[in-house]
Amino acid sequence: MSNSEKSEPKHQRRKRYSGTHPKSYNEKYKELQPEKYQDTIAKVIQKGSTPAGMHRSICVDEILEFLDIRPGQTGLDATLGYGGHTREMLKKLENKGHLFALDVDPIELPKTEERLRGMGFGPEILSIRKVNFSDIDLVALESGPLDFVLADLGVSSMQIDNPERGFSFKADGPLDLRLDPLKGKSAAERLRSMSQDEIEGMFIENADEPYAAVIARAVTQEIRRGTDISTTTALRKVIEDALVFVPEKERKETVKKTCQRCFQALRIDVNSEYEVLYEFLEKIPGVLAPGGKVAILSFHSGEDRLVKKSFQHYFREGVYSEVSQGPIRPTAEECATNSRARSAKLRWAIKA
Repeated sequence: MSNSEKSEPKHQRRKRYSGTHPKSYNEKYKELQPEKYQDTIAKVIQKGSTPAGMHRSICVDEILEFLDIRPGQTGLDATLGYGGHTREMLKKLENKGHLFALDVDPIELPKTEERLRGMGFGPEILSIRKVNFSDIDLVALESGPLDFVLADLGVSSMQIDNPERGFSFKADGPLDLRLDPLKGKSAAERLRSMSQDEIEGMFIENADEPYAAVIARAVTQEIRRGTDISTTTALRKVIEDALVFVPEKERKETVKKTCQRCFQALRIDVNSEYEVLYEFLEKIPGVLAPGGKVAILSFHSGEDRLVKKSFQHYFREGVYSEVSQGPIRPTAEECATNSRARSAKLRWAIKA
């Protein structure tokens, strides 16, 4: 080997460029630091999308108009989430009165509390508790009668976008779906413990899934064969394979919508969402002050039916003096700029 060959530096492969539009959740660093990259956030929102790690509150104007919050009142945000509704309600209090806020998510709760405290909302005006909103009666022991209550039943965008939580079939991650990943069974564990009939019933009751029987049979057969359905992509593949009979031109959209419904049904199941909501609705009249107001934002027909029936029942009983005649929907403009608003329905009631 010649001296020139010896001295020639070894070729180093250039580090691969990941592109300007990273696909990985963790790569979306600009979106995860909104205070630092406001231009990027603005562009994402302008396109009608929600930046990774953020949540855009829905029907804010409609909720604030109904609640008509006044300084000195005591209220509750039963579902804190990213804190968007909370922040707007706190502004209306003008540092007079008190707002209680609840959430069960141990991952997002500390982030939201830090964000709100940083905005100047201290313990004197805002109390944050890691409590399920079904325990609203226990919160009322501390707060006293409430002048207003808000519950946003939607899953926060931060939870959906984070593949480690398993809420979305669009990214690979553990099939978990728990709002509090430290409690209860994951979606994967639930599927392994359920019979075919139970899985079918869950898909029908929680999501009105038209292919419930087909999907339930496929899931059960795969589990019996020893297939590991412990990731979001594994369940998506089972659904895709089960729907192979759907005409090719319709299959992609059918698989997408079926995955959405099946994941929704599993999420409702593992978090006992209907049971929790029913208990919450039963307890609201007992914690509201006379003339107190409650507003509930739901995102699918099962939730909306429960809210509607509860409000109408207590209206007939004379417990509520007035209830919304129908659901209030987000404006066309809001839906155009935030696609996740399209399925939202807002209902309200006023305590007699």
